[in-house]
Amino acid sequence: MSERPILDPSVVRWSVPPADIGERPVLLLLHGYAADEHDLFGLVPYLPDDFAVASVRAPLTPPWPTPGASWYPIEGLNGRDPVAVTAAAESLLAWIADHLGDRPVGLLGFSQGGAVAIQTLRVAPEAVSFAVVLAGYAAGGELPGDAVLAERRPPVFWGRGSRDDVIPPALVDMTAQWLPAHSELTGRVYPGLTHSVSEEELADVRAFLDARLAAGSAASEG
Repeated sequence: MSERPILDPSVVRWSVPPADIGERPVLLLLHGYAADEHDLFGLVPYLPDDFAVASVRAPLTPPWPTPGASWYPIEGLNGRDPVAVTAAAESLLAWIADHLGDRPVGLLGFSQGGAVAIQTLRVAPEAVSFAVVLAGYAAGGELPGDAVLAERRPPVFWGRGSRDDVIPPALVDMTAQWLPAHSELTGRVYPGLTHSVSEEELADVRAFLDARLAAGSAASEG
């Protein structure tokens, strides 16, 4: 079993001071391999202002000379261990419990961060309201939360580029089968896009997040 790494709360970037969040829902940004908490923070202007956005740094250091941080080790393109992805998800859940309590939380992850976002839903379906997965994938294997997800079907946005050659095709194919069976999926493939994010995709993400806010407001009023 992989040991659960610990997230450092001192390297989290917030769009608003934590003391000023009030009743706002929180959107956590989960960066990709060899990046850090600053990488996705540039997306904040594209996201709805009603979210308090927190960009967290992954807990592991990749092998030298790779820069940045990682959520789990990658031993070659086909060496993604689902057990290590689960350990990363458990680390994120521990941080959420310590710093956010029972506040509504959504996840937005790129690449590795997207895989962790899906795995976090699988480990604790009740802890996360929705997930945005950009150029990410669902890890293999089975988890106890999978049956809960299949019944609960939380909203998930999955966007990827048609020319993304970083995520192995077998994982893409598996994710394309797994997500519709375990979530209310909004999915799109962007022609010509590589392992990156486009403004067209960000517009779709914004629409997805606006819908989550509207659904949350309707639920609270009901």
